[in-house]
Amino acid sequence: MKKLAGLCCVAAAMVIAPVVARAQATLAATPPMGWNSWNHYHSKVDDAIVRSMADAMVSSGMRELGYTYVNIDDTWQGERDAQGVLHPNARFPDMKALADYVHSKGLKFGIYSSPGALTCDKLPGSYQFEEQDAKMYAAWGVDYVKYDLCGFRAVMKAAGSPEAAHQAMVDAYAKMHKAILATGRPMVYSLCQYGNDAVWEWGAGVGGNLWRTTQDVRDTYASMETIGFGQSGLGRFAGPGHWNDPDLLEIGNGGMNTEEYRTQMTLWSMLAAPLIATNDLSDMTPANKALLTNKDVIAIDQDPLGKEGDRVYTEGPVEVWERPLVNGATAVAIFNRHPLPLKAAIDLSKLGFGNRKARDLWAGTDLKVEKGPMKFNLLGHSVVLLRISK
Repeated sequence: MKKLAGLCCVAAAMVIAPVVARAQATLAATPPMGWNSWNHYHSKVDDAIVRSMADAMVSSGMRELGYTYVNIDDTWQGERDAQGVLHPNARFPDMKALADYVHSKGLKFGIYSSPGALTCDKLPGSYQFEEQDAKMYAAWGVDYVKYDLCGFRAVMKAAGSPEAAHQAMVDAYAKMHKAILATGRPMVYSLCQYGNDAVWEWGAGVGGNLWRTTQDVRDTYASMETIGFGQSGLGRFAGPGHWNDPDLLEIGNGGMNTEEYRTQMTLWSMLAAPLIATNDLSDMTPANKALLTNKDVIAIDQDPLGKEGDRVYTEGPVEVWERPLVNGATAVAIFNRHPLPLKAAIDLSKLGFGNRKARDLWAGTDLKVEKGPMKFNLLGHSVVLLRISK
């Protein structure tokens, strides 16, 4: 086996204003968890669907496990009136009443916009209406704002040079953050600009609680694999209040099998990534519900130390990732990226784990990590996740 570089989990080398840093850490001390409408419902989302997802988040037990945010993505917008007020479309007759309903369930409410004049779906964005829109969100009771670059690319192109385009983008994200702060209502601020211009280096400085590091994830193993395993090396930029975001969970949307969805849930948890489900929560198979509600795996993602994991061993299609946890514990994930089963002999003592107690979090069994190779029978595209004690 090949020993790779150690974890890149030191604090990000960036300067964040103290007020911004405190607000970020309070809002997102651990990666946000919840549900988003886009991947499953797209433009078909409406008031009734959002209410039913809030209901299902409660009845499924997800709320008690930390799933908090119920987020509407693109296509809720109608038109702006003569005073510049953006009205929801007919599918959302009363956004304040909808937010109140979500809040009545002990949950939080999220919305979507763009720094451009138009969103990805060519609906009104917040360009030149930032303060007005932020005040409207506060009046509705919004708790989470996803801000998508899409329509702002035209402004960036008009800026001329790459340097000017970059500055225009940074300024646009900072402007909406300032507008949100001015409302006095705490709102998680999610930057969605697809990892352009190394957003992990400046996202926290413009108030981002999380920032997309990639293009959209699709409901295929190839897409999820490329995005998830491609996060290696970004851990030093993340921590309490500001997180790398490899995009949404696809679990339950039908494009992958159980082992592949298990791989996404495990990898996202090792990455300290936001856990935002996108499936129909009211109609989950027992297998998919079990994946989304494994409290021991969720505890890895939500570990208060806030240190992102990274790759430490490879052997062909087998990868071993390690994540430090509170109280000296460690999460170790053993992935098989090959589509067929294989037997792997992993010497965890080389990582310093000899003679330690461990728990297999998906199997729910205890084992002892001993010196020398340990044999693991890995299904195709599968994973074993261990929590190793101090």
